[in-house]
Amino acid sequence: MTTNTTERAQSRVNLKKQTPEIYKALIELDGLVAASGLPAPLLELVRIRASQINGCAYCVDIHTIDARAGGEREQRIYALPVWRETPFFTGRERAALELTEAVTLLPQSGVGDEVYERAARHFSDEELAKLVWAIIVINSWNRIGVTSRLEPGGYHPSAS
Repeated sequence: MTTNTTERAQSRVNLKKQTPEIYKALIELDGLVAASGLPAPLLELVRIRASQINGCAYCVDIHTIDARAGGEREQRIYALPVWRETPFFTGRERAALELTEAVTLLPQSGVGDEVYERAARHFSDEELAKLVWAIIVINSWNRIGVTSRLEPGGYHPSAS
């Protein structure tokens, strides 16, 4: 049997449909992160930044909408790619964003001791563990979005 590779590339497998039990497990893990007690605005900043790095337009769309719905200022959302160069983020947020970048870019740079120690100064051990999980989960969603070529533009917070 011959498969037309052009058709196959355009029509990606639907992970939710083909492996619903695995997809459901990731949704449940995401729910645990959301209910972990870390502030929702911080989680959205982390989710947006990881999604920007991973080139997941679908997740950037969703999480910028959610951030704005949660009261996040446009200025801070727009400044995320250059957060180091702005005065808009707290020390705690900066530590979370730095850790997000290090975990997301693991193959290139890894998570250095300095980055980890800066984050540990701003978060308790329990909070730090939850933050690392949040970063891992959004990176998983980004890989689903990019691999599946999920299209942004149709998300509404009330529809989730």
